[in-house]
Amino acid sequence: MTSVQHKRAARQRRHRRVRRVVRGTVGRPRLCVFKSARHIYAQIINDEDGRTLVAASTLSKDLPRSGDRAKKTEVAKAVGALVADKALAGGIQAVVFDRGGYPFHGRVKALATAARDRGLKF
Repeated sequence: MTSVQHKRAARQRRHRRVRRVVRGTVGRPRLCVFKSARHIYAQIINDEDGRTLVAASTLSKDLPRSGDRAKKTEVAKAVGALVADKALAGGIQAVVFDRGGYPFHGRVKALATAARDRGLKF
């Protein structure tokens, strides 16, 4: 097993462990984060119905473009603000945060902080 495969497998184990506890309901759906080397994705999911209620990513058309050389952390803040705005517009006030097995720092923390600052409750 290469080191990349090992890191991916370790993240998936952490994610499964977190998902045993974190469940999205109608009242508090789950804000799920996935990040790749270039992009970051956020979804608000109702696990009871298995439906994605709101989604935003660096590939979203409504994301304000701040230039090609924007830092990944700054772009993650913009995605967090966008997903929070969409959620509040859709009537979602509170969510449970699913960090997807990633450590809570850097881009994941920036996304969560921006969503909180826009009024989404965790």
